[in-house]
Amino acid sequence: MDIRQLKYFVGVVEAGSFTKAASLLHVAQSALSLHVRQLEEGFGTQLLVRDRTGISVTASGSKLLARARTILREIRLTEMELTNTVASPSGEVTIGIPSGAARVLSGPLLESARNELPRISLKMIEGMTGPLEEWMAAGRFNLAVLYRTLESAERMTVLAREEFYLVVPPGEPPFEDEIPLSDLHAFPLAVPMRNNNVRRSVADVVAQHGCVLDVRFEVDSLSTIINMVMEGKAYSILAPSAIQREASQGQVRTVKIIDPVITRSVVLAVSPKDEQSPAVSAVRKLIPNVTKTLIESGQWPATAPARA
Repeated sequence: MDIRQLKYFVGVVEAGSFTKAASLLHVAQSALSLHVRQLEEGFGTQLLVRDRTGISVTASGSKLLARARTILREIRLTEMELTNTVASPSGEVTIGIPSGAARVLSGPLLESARNELPRISLKMIEGMTGPLEEWMAAGRFNLAVLYRTLESAERMTVLAREEFYLVVPPGEPPFEDEIPLSDLHAFPLAVPMRNNNVRRSVADVVAQHGCVLDVRFEVDSLSTIINMVMEGKAYSILAPSAIQREASQGQVRTVKIIDPVITRSVVLAVSPKDEQSPAVSAVRKLIPNVTKTLIESGQWPATAPARA
């Protein structure tokens, strides 16, 4: 017995004859007769009786008919449920996002998720990159936006590429648009803690070129670092996305670091246990689209990666 045989058997009974069933099911009448005969041979009992007016159901056929309808209905419901899950996923998705990226990405992402994925509840946890890395490794997030050097981002979805700038208090030097890496030693810095990916990215480049930095404050709070720069207490090294609002209002200035330029990748990581989740997959596809729109509109001062 297989599903097709049950479907044909029910079709013949509901049509009232093999001829009508063959037309409705788009199957040759001889094939229908063969499948019903195979069912009867398999059960060892007669299921249908042919007569002048069509067919009638035996006692055994009546029992099979009730069960077959239940089985076929459950199969249809299962197909609908699975299809709807992929087409309109639902559930809760938790994403970790660094404070800098959150300033440009959080609002548009939440809005897009609300419009395009209304059955998904998106929970966003913002923090500095050090703790985010640890929480992602511990399985606390389904997805995480993280920072990587260009070389270490190969197996992840690259969302954007950002360059680092010296963030300067208003009215303070340097007044040029660019500054060589070797000249950064002259400015007292407030930077994230040593376990922070941003800090490591800058420190690696500085060490490679034999330069030094005057790190006065180590602070794992982006808002505190920005406030210190605004108040003239320190300089910092950040990506433009982190201080775009303050820079546009003249509360800080940005000076591009050159010789060399320091670049990082903004990547999207997924927890291995959630790769097959329809809800996680839907959000995972949405984030690069939102990021691309932000970059193209100039709302995210970064470079979009080349798409294959």
